[in-house]
Amino acid sequence: MPTTAPTANALADVTASDSTLRRFLHGLPGVDAVGLEARAASLGTRSIKTTAKAYAIDLAISMVDLTTLEGADTPGKVRALGAKAVLPDPTDRTAPATAAVCVYPDMVAVAKQAVAGSGVKVASVATAFPAGRAALEVKLADVRDAVAAGADEVDMVIDRGAFLAGKYLKVYDEIVAVKEACGGDARLKVIFETGELSTYDNIRRASWLGMLAGADFIKTSTGKVAVNATPANTLLMLEAVRDFRAQTGVQVGVKPAGGIRTSKDAIKFLVLVNETVGEDWLDNHWFRFGASSLLNDLLMQRQKLATGRYSGPDYVTVD
Repeated sequence: MPTTAPTANALADVTASDSTLRRFLHGLPGVDAVGLEARAASLGTRSIKTTAKAYAIDLAISMVDLTTLEGADTPGKVRALGAKAVLPDPTDRTAPATAAVCVYPDMVAVAKQAVAGSGVKVASVATAFPAGRAALEVKLADVRDAVAAGADEVDMVIDRGAFLAGKYLKVYDEIVAVKEACGGDARLKVIFETGELSTYDNIRRASWLGMLAGADFIKTSTGKVAVNATPANTLLMLEAVRDFRAQTGVQVGVKPAGGIRTSKDAIKFLVLVNETVGEDWLDNHWFRFGASSLLNDLLMQRQKLATGRYSGPDYVTVD
């Protein structure tokens, strides 16, 4: 289901005013919900076996943003999570490290120390996560604190109330400001909270809005609402990044988050990536899973492939 976007020259002007941005976003083709869900379901039936399955499991492990975002988070818990991200399976050092550890801004320094010397990144949610209900200056201070503490990546939430009220330029300007606060090194992931956007058309509009504002990644969810990442909403966002690169030459990553708990689920999402945007996105620089429990199932399935035995949940640490 390809989407059609205006020419690159038109994209240069679409953020000039509220009216031009609204005209652009509402000019995007409407989403065929039935077709989208049918394609996502069809791709989810692909069977991945043996060597390909082992490769997919290792790839999925390398794409995990190992996450803890609880009010009860302690430095000890974050240090343990960092150690697990660097060495997910202490009994098998061939297991790849995860892509990142994702924590609240006040835990960034602890996480940074825990993964020091490894290739694991530290991501931090900011901008008054998860609701995003705060003044812009408060959100920017949150981001600057995280970056100053060593965050390699910032996961921001958009103002869903402003978006749903049609205040697209306000949302755009906020993303631009957060991107600037990230400085030159920290990558920005923009979270839409797709479960609150209500329609596929809104998810498509949010995807283009985020990319126009400079997002390095677009992300489905906070994991804090009832509906999070689904194959259909992730497929829609993958189509958006594919079409955005075709129009602008700029590649943007995708991060489904929340509700992805099993190896089978993760592999379905990797099939979506491969069939929609291709191998260019099959790398943790461009695709991530926002998850915590997913890693445990990936490790158990990995051991089963290696030994023929399923060890059960006691084989892995409880995060």
